[in-house]
Amino acid sequence: MSLVIRNLSEQLVDLVRERVLSGRVPPESPVRQDLLAAELGISKIPLREALARLEQEGLLISHANRGFFVRPLSTEEAYEVYHLRLKLEPETMALAALNANEEERRAAQDVFATLYQVTDEGGYGVGSFNRAFHLALLAPSHRNLTVNILQRLHVLSERYVRKHLEPLGRDERANEEHREILDAWLARDVEKVLALTDAHTRATIDDLTQQLESPE
Repeated sequence: MSLVIRNLSEQLVDLVRERVLSGRVPPESPVRQDLLAAELGISKIPLREALARLEQEGLLISHANRGFFVRPLSTEEAYEVYHLRLKLEPETMALAALNANEEERRAAQDVFATLYQVTDEGGYGVGSFNRAFHLALLAPSHRNLTVNILQRLHVLSERYVRKHLEPLGRDERANEEHREILDAWLARDVEKVLALTDAHTRATIDDLTQQLESPE
């Protein structure tokens, strides 16, 4: 019985996480446990377990006697998340470029093709495809612990990706930067991968700082 509950809880973590990351439940909004439990036909016990997991991941915050809320976007969080990525991602991606086999290189190209189309069309799921693209360029490093840390950072980044792409023309710039990084990665040009990934991340930090500190 406990195994069934654990599996259900895992599914609920994925479901609620997707709703938060996609913006279906906006920042600072409450997670309506009664409505969600009724919608899914479940009890609130595994749902609360899932929400507690998502609080540990940094996507939700709980308030006594008020329940769970989606964490607000903040300059401080964006700065911390992207600077942690800056410390880990360029070197890991450069190593992955050297290690990647042909299957991994084709997979990275396929993910980029989908990301390019979704970003260009302003489509649903751009954040998740952005995460998938970056992770495809990181996984062949075989630094499993580092990639796991970066995977969590990319989950936290995902809501900021959607925010970052709001200004007109930002999607075109993102596609071009991703294409340049991929081309350097496929060419196994370590120095260029390092430089482009560093510049891409720093530019995103600068953009988000300006966006989040500007009045609505």
